[in-house]
Amino acid sequence: MPGTDGSTMDVIDLSQRKIIKSIDFGHGVRPHCAVFGPEDGLLYVTTELDKTVTIVDPHSLTIVGSVPTGQAESHMLAISPEGSKGYTANVGPGTVSVLDLAARKNVAVIPVAGHVQRISLSPDGHWAFTSDTEKPRLAVIGTTTNKVDRWVTLPGAGYGSAPTPDGKWLLVAIPSTNEVAVVDISTMKVVRTIKVPPSPQEVLVRPDGKAAYVSCSSSHQIATIQLDDWSVKLIEAGRGADGLAWAK
Repeated sequence: MPGTDGSTMDVIDLSQRKIIKSIDFGHGVRPHCAVFGPEDGLLYVTTELDKTVTIVDPHSLTIVGSVPTGQAESHMLAISPEGSKGYTANVGPGTVSVLDLAARKNVAVIPVAGHVQRISLSPDGHWAFTSDTEKPRLAVIGTTTNKVDRWVTLPGAGYGSAPTPDGKWLLVAIPSTNEVAVVDISTMKVVRTIKVPPSPQEVLVRPDGKAAYVSCSSSHQIATIQLDDWSVKLIEAGRGADGLAWAK
């Protein structure tokens, strides 16, 4: 939703725990999701009001280019495992944009639903996943066809999702029912649900595949799900727990 429509992104030195630079986009762009390219090492940042993904060189901390998404509210971004393609979830239009990151161009816009929010990719890059946030269903997009291949019925409207590194499970946050649905990627069916604190938002799976972390904004907690037995432990995280990322 429209807010401050910010125009900057702060860069923090983790060892010194201080801001070392503020990158200025020049005007209000509502910068949101920042993702490193797995091959080129560049930082890709969704800049919603410009209908673009802005490219930042993390060494010089300068803006070096952009990729048009062709859609409003390009909110969240996922990058294919080999780094060649980007996929944005475009909130209001309810679409997904497919981006050629090397050529820096938009190659497709995929109609999905009335409203989408977040997006994830299977580890093999064959599938993109985004929830219809108005209906209890998950869109499964084929990355070779750039079309919705099928729908997975969920116990409620989904939100953030993330696959396990082995490509076996997709974990989907369901804020309306305060649980996480586990989708078997081989069958594209929900095989279990896990109760978590209120308003689960984003899912982050640990690189070793042993645990998943789910931000629960209303309870100010992070739910840690052990993936070998699906047990849950809680971490206090403060108000508004939402976005999650790894510091390597």
